[in-house]
Amino acid sequence: MTTALSILAQQQGGLLGNPMVMIILMIVMFYFLLIRPQKKQRKEQEARIAALKKGDKIVTIGGMHGMVHQVSEKTVTIKISEGVLVPFNKVAIAEVSRASKSEGYPKEEAPKS
Repeated sequence: MTTALSILAQQQGGLLGNPMVMIILMIVMFYFLLIRPQKKQRKEQEARIAALKKGDKIVTIGGMHGMVHQVSEKTVTIKISEGVLVPFNKVAIAEVSRASKSEGYPKEEAPKS
């Protein structure tokens, strides 16, 4: 009788009642909801940093805003204001936006007249 009860208990759980299946399902969900989009964002950011050129507007991870003055292999020299040039490592760049023609502002931040 105990074997009949144990077989009945196993059958009631079904496929999703199995703890191993639930763990695998959670791992798959984490991959598609968290890991994969984060990898995509990281690749896009690395591509933007690799394509830096003089005149691009950037924001560092410390919140410093400036314009790229010079780009070398591992560092970027940022022009913060007239006569103020600060070197940063490329890994310290948080955001990159291309400089537009309208008064040196990025397209999304151009002042409205």
